[in-house]
Amino acid sequence: MFRNVKHVHFVGIGGIGMSGIAELLCNLGFKVSGSDLKKNQVTERLEKLGAQVFEGHKPENVDSADVVVYSSAVKNDNPEVVFAKEHNIPVIPRAEMLSELMRLKPYSVIVAGSHGKTTTTSMIATILGHAGIDPTTIVGGVVDTLGSNARLGQSDWFVAEADESDKSFLILYPTIAVVTNIDREHMDSYKDMDDVVRCFAEFVNKVPFYGAAVICLDDPNVQAIIPYIRRRRVSYGLTAQADVSAHDIQYTANFGSKFKVYRRAEELGQINLPAPGKHNVYNALAATAVALELDIPFEVIAEGFARFKNA
Repeated sequence: MFRNVKHVHFVGIGGIGMSGIAELLCNLGFKVSGSDLKKNQVTERLEKLGAQVFEGHKPENVDSADVVVYSSAVKNDNPEVVFAKEHNIPVIPRAEMLSELMRLKPYSVIVAGSHGKTTTTSMIATILGHAGIDPTTIVGGVVDTLGSNARLGQSDWFVAEADESDKSFLILYPTIAVVTNIDREHMDSYKDMDDVVRCFAEFVNKVPFYGAAVICLDDPNVQAIIPYIRRRRVSYGLTAQADVSAHDIQYTANFGSKFKVYRRAEELGQINLPAPGKHNVYNALAATAVALELDIPFEVIAEGFARFKNA
């Protein structure tokens, strides 16, 4: 049924999250159009791929669309959204289109969290690509090794980041769910921190019985969701209690770091990470935990990190 849709229009196509989905649809052969207040480098790239981009939001921009996709920044009184609803054109949030694209691949890794989503997703995509898995990828930033914020891969894997700001990540059903950290953010969408914890727990419980929840053990709010997780957990952190941990961290003169990685009591080897800061060590551990779940040899993981360039 999804293939019956021929023309997809994006309201706010210049946003980094929207443009990635639009690029994938272009590569899949859909007619893609979109509008934004001003064109930018992102929209110029989409135009080269065949998308039609309008400056400004006008009802006539969507009159031939089969479905209209909007971002969380678009208001209900947007003239294109209003026109679409009045003319029986389905209007859906970005996350719903992401969810439909995920259905095109059997397996997926979705990264959620308050910070580090884009970098962690980029690391996972880079490692999988280096391992020959070639995932379809949507990232909230341009990945240097991809040359874009999206790529249509040839394997059965889909890698993307989630948006928890409006709870829309709850319509995603990943094979592997990653939670980097949880902060008190976007409280206009949540009742309180208990509600935030409940929603993140609900997100990771959407993985199938053969999937996994990859979580940061060092984050206190992530620890709070552990009692509610009903799926297999894989933890990462800087202590020996984590399933995947980093030790002997050294920050190098070239704005990078190196550290030893352990899977429980077993030393796997050293990662030389060309990205600075303790936060990137955590991001790298999350990506390593995912790659190990996919049975990628540690040597290949380490080589993938050597190729990584920060998003």
